[in-house]
Amino acid sequence: MAHRLVAEVIDEVNIRDRTVGIAPVGCAVLAYEYFTFDFQEAAHGRAPAMATGIKRVRPDLMVFTYQGDGDLASIGLSEIVHSANRGEKFTTIFINNAVYGMTGGQMAPTTMPNQRTTTSPFGRKPVTEGMPMKVAELLASLQTPAYITRQALTRPKYINRAKKAIKKAFTYQMENRCFSLVELLSTCPTNWGMTPINALKWAEEKMMPYYELGDYKTPEDS
Repeated sequence: MAHRLVAEVIDEVNIRDRTVGIAPVGCAVLAYEYFTFDFQEAAHGRAPAMATGIKRVRPDLMVFTYQGDGDLASIGLSEIVHSANRGEKFTTIFINNAVYGMTGGQMAPTTMPNQRTTTSPFGRKPVTEGMPMKVAELLASLQTPAYITRQALTRPKYINRAKKAIKKAFTYQMENRCFSLVELLSTCPTNWGMTPINALKWAEEKMMPYYELGDYKTPEDS
């Protein structure tokens, strides 16, 4: 669904011929198989660094990173924080499914308390592993102007809002206004050990109360 929304927005704003996507090794490495425009592969967590280089050399291009929570919020946390703090003019699509979804189902920085994963078979314990990291709130605390929002992909009304957020993020980049990050709450039925329907229910009951939806920062706020 996230892939589809990104593709639809890029076509609707007519930027496919000058868009470059960046997929880091691991969480989103196969993204380039689903889009018909240029893609680059970055080292794990380093997509924002690569996006910075491409955008600075070719500011006429529309550059976005497509990253999972294990990638962006763990090994790549420094890269995304400093890119946002510098106000780099690219867009990040951030998939938060509370687990390392592609590399074996390990605990991620976003894994919920007591959530079981392959590396936390007894559930995440905040006393030893800390609380889940709220990336949108963290980046929104920076003083640099940016567009930071969290949306969800669990049902049609949320999906429609997510698409609007993605379009707004690319529009800000087209206007050369600010860094943008769109966090998307998603499911991972396989690694959660649930049916797709139960996974959607769990995301709404467990994730959404903690990861509240909405805009956390807009360039107009600054």
